Amino acid sequence: MKKNLFFYIPIFIILFSSCGSYKNIPYFQNLNHDTPSQEQVQNYSPLTIQPADILGINVSSRNPESSAIFNYNLNRVNGNNYDVSQDNPITGYLVDDKGNIHLPLIGDLKAAGLTTSELREKLSQLLLTYYKDPVVNIRITNFKVSVFGDVLKPGIYTIQNERATITQALTLAGDLNITAKRNITLIREQDGKRNFIPIDLTSKDVFTSPYFYLKNNDEIYVQPDRTKYASVDRGYRITEIILSGLSIIAITLATIYHR
Repeated sequence: MKKNLFFYIPIFIILFSSCGSYKNIPYFQNLNHDTPSQEQVQNYSPLTIQPADILGINVSSRNPESSAIFNYNLNRVNGNNYDVSQDNPITGYLVDDKGNIHLPLIGDLKAAGLTTSELREKLSQLLLTYYKDPVVNIRITNFKVSVFGDVLKPGIYTIQNERATITQALTLAGDLNITAKRNITLIREQDGKRNFIPIDLTSKDVFTSPYFYLKNNDEIYVQPDRTKYASVDRGYRITEIILSGLSIIAITLATIYHR
């Protein structure tokens, strides 16, 4: 009986030490899940264009053949012909280090710091010199975020919607694994600085955070919990349990033998 007790003690210790707490698992714990609630959206600001963004620009007019020289889907980059069969098949207008794009007829046009709506209005006014009733559509074609760490599908995700959120990015990555910490880290480069911002997914305050809405090239890191290591290391722990049990048995038998 004593031998069995000694054998199971290390097993109980390891199992209980590796058990997580469910209270750390659910998202938005201070949200009332029983009744509907509502709050004003005050933390959203439209995405602004930054250097290295690639802009898809489409211009239509009463003279479609002439206005087609602006259209990114006609394999043009910065106003030049572009062969999409090359290794880097990007179509659109690259915002240079000075924040400009180079357009046919117009030349350099300041884009950085503007929203796509503001740039659309600005370009529409300039095109009135060349076309009657031009219609301009603009979007950022290389808007992407990276999600890595303890998620189901880590990767780089291109997003068509300029109003992308942290929760949407995590959904694209297949959500957090059960072994992931609910405190994630948002990594954002802005104004020549790299910022590391902690985000607590267990609180509904994430929805009102100024970082809830993502910017181009944001990165989200999801740190694994200790249980992640425990699950990976289970084989080693089982070996240790067996060796510990055998050692205890050997010590017990040796003690009995020498009595």
